[in-house]
Amino acid sequence: ILCEKPMATDLNECDEMLIAAKRHDVKVAIAHQRRFNSAWTDARTLIAEGSIGQPTQIVCRGGQGLLNDCSHLFDMMRYVLSDPQAEWVIGNVERKTERYERETPIEDRSAGIIGFENGCIGMLLQEIAGPNYQGGIIYGSDGIIDLTEGRARLLNNKSTDWEERPSDGKNQQVAQASELVEWIEGKTEHRGDAKNGRAAVEIIMAIYESARMHEVVQMPVRTLCSPLELMIDNGDLPVERPGRYDIRAFLLRGESMRPE
Repeated sequence: ILCEKPMATDLNECDEMLIAAKRHDVKVAIAHQRRFNSAWTDARTLIAEGSIGQPTQIVCRGGQGLLNDCSHLFDMMRYVLSDPQAEWVIGNVERKTERYERETPIEDRSAGIIGFENGCIGMLLQEIAGPNYQGGIIYGSDGIIDLTEGRARLLNNKSTDWEERPSDGKNQQVAQASELVEWIEGKTEHRGDAKNGRAAVEIIMAIYESARMHEVVQMPVRTLCSPLELMIDNGDLPVERPGRYDIRAFLLRGESMRPE
């Protein structure tokens, strides 16, 4: 199964999916397709080879809710660092409108800081001080990688200028589907294995839980339902500008029309 991201909207759903897949001996991958972007894989290789020394910080800017576009960014943080586990998370959210994404409530703005087991700190700003894009800046003790979908740019203590390393432009969706076939045939593992999809959801839930509990959240997250939905239901995030809207409504025929 190749499942759209995010894997689910809370950790209970993630675990139910993993258990069902294990029970029926089914392989599940999550469509974080940028794991198959050659520039992102190039950044992963450069970091693993020590081209920027010890990675110390990753900074990203995202939009459209943590569970939506930002799911890719949390997955990217782990991917380029060779998939370390998050140890702690602190964050906050703002939700003053009735904002949804495919029928799921999302926040207006948010920010999160993640401490990974290798000592690197990840930081994401969602709908704060844009522009938003898929990528980030990875700082290390000996260099920097500026990463987008189109290229990885490297600057380190062995160079005097940026080294441009463009993406090969190959179709990421085709690549992830091809690797799924090889995984089913037992030829390889799949880099989008559902365990990585769950890890991205857990970071998001940890940010929501940090906002709910006003504390640093030590992993693993122990609240298995959505802390954001808990805050909404409990009145902790009162709507100040009423009027439900879905940011994906433009994809539905007629929903983007205006009265005039």
